[in-house]
Amino acid sequence: MLREIKEQPGVAARLLDAVPQDSADLIRDLRSRPPAGVIIAARGTSDNAAVYGKYLVETMLGMPVSLAAPSIATLYRRSLRVRNHLVMGLSQSGESTDIVEFIAVCRRAGAMTLAVTNDVGSALAEAADHVLPLHAGTERSVAATKSYLAQLVLLVILAGAWSGDRRLCRRLEHLPRFVSRALQCEDVVRAAALRYRYMRECMVTGRGYNYATAREAALKLEETCYVIAEALSAADLLHGPIAAVERDFPVLLFAFAGRTLGHLRAVAGGLRRRGAELMIVSNERRALENATVGVYLPIAVDEILSPIPAIVPGQLFAYYLSVARGLDPDQPRGLRKVTQTR
Repeated sequence: MLREIKEQPGVAARLLDAVPQDSADLIRDLRSRPPAGVIIAARGTSDNAAVYGKYLVETMLGMPVSLAAPSIATLYRRSLRVRNHLVMGLSQSGESTDIVEFIAVCRRAGAMTLAVTNDVGSALAEAADHVLPLHAGTERSVAATKSYLAQLVLLVILAGAWSGDRRLCRRLEHLPRFVSRALQCEDVVRAAALRYRYMRECMVTGRGYNYATAREAALKLEETCYVIAEALSAADLLHGPIAAVERDFPVLLFAFAGRTLGHLRAVAGGLRRRGAELMIVSNERRALENATVGVYLPIAVDEILSPIPAIVPGQLFAYYLSVARGLDPDQPRGLRKVTQTR
């Protein structure tokens, strides 16, 4: 897991080289036949990447995006009216049965379908009209890291090309450097893991684009550390769940520069007044003023790109917390690399 976390700058660089060529036919189709909406089908880590994809498409293209319930096709045997929609399947392995079947059903119903996978020979790739490879290389860790980051990078490259946002496309070239800089927080995160090694539950929060980061960081804590980690939008946190936060309750908050920062700083202040054990990851020093443990990333990254470096401290925290708890993050109990659901 740690080795694959550290491979991520190279993964980002490969995608910057490959995706423009890989996606040329898809972009032509999307521009010549603009879809009425987008549906994304995914499970697990890929589902968290799908949340980022939803924010990207809705903010950059003004197009509604829904996150699919694949069991509509597999368990309930229903077909959706998806003609003139783009239906996207995200799966590292490309072998998640319900995602494959959902894409196949939607293709038969007249949707334009896209597979985003690390295996271009997979069942998902065969089921879709278009295929975009993740170029992540073989991922052996059960807890996915580099394939998640690859999905984020691919999605933002795709959204930039589709929308024609030239400024964003120019900023993409900095992504490998941003990820490399994020890896430099390793020592701080390792020390933080020792502080939190006895926690049994926590909340993980962010907002906007980094709601995806909160979800993925929480999943990594559950997979590798067996911690009950509830991921919440910072807005949803205030609509009830904050009542569960009492003195010394652990909360991990991702707060990056951009439109959400003011709200997140206010949330952090409220959590601190409640006595929360508050770990904050941010690229703004002022956002760390209420932190019990602050993880500062000195990266001048646009908010729309921030989930890509932001997840790195979350991955490292899960890895080192697992080790601090005497667990093996490479062999989480009861999990396999490919999970089959219907």
